[in-house]
Amino acid sequence: MPKDEKKLLPIDYTHREFETIQQDLLEIAERFYPDSFQDFSEASFGALMIDAVSYVGDQLSFYLDYNVNESFLDTAYQYSNVVRHGRVLGYKTQGRPSTYGSVAIFLLVPASATGIGPDTDYMPILKRGTTFGSGVGLSYVLTENIDFASPANTFVAARVDATTGAPTHYAIKTYGNVVSGQFGQERVPVGPFERFRTVSLDAQNVAEIISVFDTEGNEYFEVDYLVQDTVFKEVSNSNFKNDNVPSIIKPTLVSRKFTTQFNRTEVTLQFGSGKMSNSDVVANPQNVAVDVFGKTYTTTVTFDPSRLSENESFGIVPTNTTLVITYRTTNGINSNVAVGSLNSVNSAVLEFENRQNLSGDKVAAVRASIEVSNEEPIVGNVSYPSTTEIKQRVYDTFPTQNRAVTQTDYENIAYRMHPKFGSIKRVSVQKDPDSQKRNLNMYVISEDTTGKLTASNSTIKNNLKTWINQYRMINDTVDILDPFILNFGLEFIAKPQNMADKYIVLDRCIDALKKHFEQPFFIGEPLYISDIYKVLKDVTGVLDVTKVKIFIKSGAGYSNAAIHVNENLSGDGSYLVVPNNAILELKYPDVDMTGIIR
Repeated sequence: MPKDEKKLLPIDYTHREFETIQQDLLEIAERFYPDSFQDFSEASFGALMIDAVSYVGDQLSFYLDYNVNESFLDTAYQYSNVVRHGRVLGYKTQGRPSTYGSVAIFLLVPASATGIGPDTDYMPILKRGTTFGSGVGLSYVLTENIDFASPANTFVAARVDATTGAPTHYAIKTYGNVVSGQFGQERVPVGPFERFRTVSLDAQNVAEIISVFDTEGNEYFEVDYLVQDTVFKEVSNSNFKNDNVPSIIKPTLVSRKFTTQFNRTEVTLQFGSGKMSNSDVVANPQNVAVDVFGKTYTTTVTFDPSRLSENESFGIVPTNTTLVITYRTTNGINSNVAVGSLNSVNSAVLEFENRQNLSGDKVAAVRASIEVSNEEPIVGNVSYPSTTEIKQRVYDTFPTQNRAVTQTDYENIAYRMHPKFGSIKRVSVQKDPDSQKRNLNMYVISEDTTGKLTASNSTIKNNLKTWINQYRMINDTVDILDPFILNFGLEFIAKPQNMADKYIVLDRCIDALKKHFEQPFFIGEPLYISDIYKVLKDVTGVLDVTKVKIFIKSGAGYSNAAIHVNENLSGDGSYLVVPNNAILELKYPDVDMTGIIR
């Protein structure tokens, strides 16, 4: 057949997998080369060539589809690509999630000269950065300064004179907030000037960057974006004992700054592009909103209070120095502790006023007396969010635009709370039906040490309330509540295929259901019984599923909350309706799922 006639042969571009490509090649060979190639048996050279070309075509089709899918957020699969797409839309990933909680701290202080009350000279400030430990080796860090002289503390006579009965020592009890993890430090040498220099850390499970200094003593500040010129520094309040406010927030213009990018394996710090010789010049208030430059007109430009300098270099980049980077790492598997498990003081940083005038022996005795204990469990989610969860947060982040208007906005902002303030597993925001005003109920839930759902502690709730206050509408009120936990179980009856081992089929069914229920439910999410039927029918060896029964388990190791299953089934019985203030949990899969193969 002439070459021109071959060009007229239509090509089916929908055939992109191995079998269809192979069939097309066979048809071409039989049509155009009947005299040259006649043997296409499996052992022939012609069959080898056709299979090889079909394999290459299948591979190319796959990688083409894969690359196209990874180019869009909706279809991206790899974690790193999902994070990159999210970064473009304004979503900022955080470090390894941490667990937060409150601890009771005890101190033994000598009595005053009169014997009435403790000696205030020996009542120190316990500095943040003090570390505590649990019996299983977990470490926690104090996140705030604790003043034992505060009148809010509890004072109790602990020791008395055997003769006079007068108190000789007082026990002081106070509370402080802690975060899981421990401090680490890396020294990173940097060379000649490089625009937008990036520095990566070798440490794993980094939760946050604490500080960055160079060998000249210059401090570099973490910002959300390099265009940001101001940060809020925490300054000690000299009038603390009068107004009971330990710190004052002070806006500060900074020229040395960096941003952080977290992924599952490493942390990267990115600096600006300015040279050390270039210093930031505070912008003229007359020109900060609009650059006039001799113009006879002005335009309406929104004033950005985060940009107070005229320097467009995005910050000074470190050059020919060594960076000392301090960070906090946390346990990547489990950082939760039960009540009373956080009971050791690893390192205590105590500060005494007028230390030079105090007795060394008494100071040493006070240091040695410090004790700690957690009166409530410290729980939180320490696992990285999945790609599906990140996608959902990205979708919610872009339209939110740093303000909370809709209920979805509030949920997104709650998930975006920095890990250093605490982590929550699930959030649901609903309008309070009993309120005449715009009052919202925010239901939050955490995980315990074994990964089971549990109520979020007071520290997480307080941090969350403070966090959302900067985004909420002025006329909105938000109540943070605990949802009810509904523990459920299920029974099923399945029919095996002919000659299938029913015991093996049963194990496969249980494993398939465990995988199906791996991810926790969302608050108010219904249980689709139809999905359970589908999961079981897809198990190898299952011919049919004749029955699936759902039941609620309560008491004796389970939640006390319960609902009537039959009364909460949908009209067609395909799903179980769950109240908006409740969340389902398959607490013990090995016990709560039973099946019969017959």
